[in-house]
Amino acid sequence: MMYLAKDGTISQRRIKVLQVGEVSFRAYCYLRGTKRTFTIDNVLALVPVIEKERDAI
Repeated sequence: MMYLAKDGTISQRRIKVLQVGEVSFRAYCYLRGTKRTFTIDNVLALVPVIEKERDAI
């Protein structure tokens, strides 16, 4: 996922979506190593990880 933070920085994160709401979602963030809440409007790109990529990353 490519994500735009509140401070304007863009980060690339690997996440596992846990719960989806109307304006945000909860996910485990592998970059931070913890559960995080993300604002849906700040998601710039989201691509599923296929089995081959999961093994390589």
